[in-house]
Amino acid sequence: MAERAALLEVRGLDAGFGAGPVLFGVDLDFYTGELVALIGANGAGKSTLLGVLSGLVPATRGSVVFDGRDLTNARPENVVAAGISHVPQGRRLFGSLSVEKNLRLGAYLRRDADVERDLASVLEYFPALRDKMARNAATLSGGEQQMVAIGRGLMARPRLLMIDEPSLGLGPKVVERVIEVAQAINRDGTSILLVEQDVVLALEAAHRGYVLENGRVVLSGRAAELEQNPEVRRAYLGL
Repeated sequence: MAERAALLEVRGLDAGFGAGPVLFGVDLDFYTGELVALIGANGAGKSTLLGVLSGLVPATRGSVVFDGRDLTNARPENVVAAGISHVPQGRRLFGSLSVEKNLRLGAYLRRDADVERDLASVLEYFPALRDKMARNAATLSGGEQQMVAIGRGLMARPRLLMIDEPSLGLGPKVVERVIEVAQAINRDGTSILLVEQDVVLALEAAHRGYVLENGRVVLSGRAAELEQNPEVRRAYLGL
């Protein structure tokens, strides 16, 4: 039986900023249809890795290949056009624009006829936004803003949706709802890479996981196995 090809293949990735390197030799494989959790302490390099994958942070070594195409240090708009969408930490909406305009900005590269259908699909996932489409994004609650941010990412019609720390600043019930919707989006055919500080929540939602420590992948495997791993339990679950 032939080994199935990875949708996303990261090899030997180093990256950093002016202050110095943050990622060291990161290898990662991601297959179509998966929901993969990326976990680790603050400062481990999780957001930097998403930044490299979305073209916002330069890689100094290694490669990023998506669906057979080399996207190493590609421009962000080319990454989006290739099928990768990034929902950044902190949501980063345009507060003075309406919810509808924020959502439509996710489709700015698209020239197809399905934008309206996809907008309706976003409102199926997030019905709480239906009566808020004309409101400025700044007037929404944190949970509603997170819904808009994920919806905006979906409007690019990605094959891989990367969501960075969706639970930041949100109450437990809202977080659960956001994760449930992420799982529904995944079941409907969009692959998801989830960076999440709530390790239990992330691993319970995911198929597989990677643990990042000081810019290096130190553990990877099936999510259920990682949840039971003594090192993970001690370092992240306080057990």
